[in-house]
Amino acid sequence: MRLLLVSDLHYSLPLFDWVVEVAGDFDIVVMAGDHLDLASLVDGRAQAVVVKKYFSRIQAKTRLLICSGNHDLDSKNPAGEKVAKWLLGSRNKGLLSDGESLAIDGTLFTMCPWWDGPVSRAEIGAQFAEAAARREKRWIWIYHAPPANSPVAWGGQRFFGDDALRGWIEKYQPDIVMSGHVHEAPYVQDGSWVDRIGATWIFNTGHYLGAPPAHVILDTGVGEALWFSAAGNQYVRLEGDLTRPVSKLTALPEWLTAGDRHHAPGQG
Repeated sequence: MRLLLVSDLHYSLPLFDWVVEVAGDFDIVVMAGDHLDLASLVDGRAQAVVVKKYFSRIQAKTRLLICSGNHDLDSKNPAGEKVAKWLLGSRNKGLLSDGESLAIDGTLFTMCPWWDGPVSRAEIGAQFAEAAARREKRWIWIYHAPPANSPVAWGGQRFFGDDALRGWIEKYQPDIVMSGHVHEAPYVQDGSWVDRIGATWIFNTGHYLGAPPAHVILDTGVGEALWFSAAGNQYVRLEGDLTRPVSKLTALPEWLTAGDRHHAPGQG
């Protein structure tokens, strides 16, 4: 299974255009939150309409899995905590998002919302407990924020990670967590796009201005994850230990360029 991970596109339409262009090269596209941009001059409701159209274009080419980020919150739950209601409404169109889990070819994907308080945080805890009972050969979480006290959450001066997520990772040990949120992590000293907590691999694409966006390509059959960015390209082998410094990717592997894939997606 070949997956593309992007995050924090922040209503940058050239970045969405790139994802649409390459989506057909992947079995699954994961978009890990912050689809909208609170700082944009465009009204949030108008942003949501446009982004949903992009979601539909991606879904026409492959399976799309998403979660909400802090920039996506547009409503409040009964407890007064912010939620991304506009994403939940997409379920009727087959878009899997916050609060849902789906098994695909032996892999269970769990998509988690951005939590804004104790009620929504407890709902995520219950979501993990329920999903753990139906765990498949592989378990992948899609969760906008990276875990606390990890290089993938390091912003250059302090950590911006999620304490609750780290506790859940230590409890359940999923195979992979796909995240974003901390834009600087892969580009600053002592930060990274990849970490490992016990048996769990954690990825954060990072974010910079310009297209194509920073992204991770992961092939579960080959057991490799590749990170492409303006700062350079790196890779890890999932069957081994994580060593630092992370290996540089000097040439595209054959598994990424061979077969009927019409172009090498990591090259934009």
